[in-house]
Amino acid sequence: MHIGILTCTVSLPGCSSLKEKRQRMGGLHERLGRNPAIAVCESGERDRHDLSEWSFVVVGLTRKEVEALYADIENKLERAVDGRIVEIAREML
Repeated sequence: MHIGILTCTVSLPGCSSLKEKRQRMGGLHERLGRNPAIAVCESGERDRHDLSEWSFVVVGLTRKEVEALYADIENKLERAVDGRIVEIAREML
């Protein structure tokens, strides 16, 4: 069993309220949290309008499976989020 953590920071230029921030992040938790091998949470920058940090805990039988889930998450983030990804950090436990 392999466990990984993917942390992503997204810049939301021009975002002026927390309500707009939630709309621009577009149901990220619901879409990516459907997979039972992935747990999703907003892990930082909760009070800032122009920045959002999300963490994904990924579980797989092999390291390769975890890496594939990382890639899938990153691709979905690029397509789904109305913002610019400024940082992505990967960690294997």
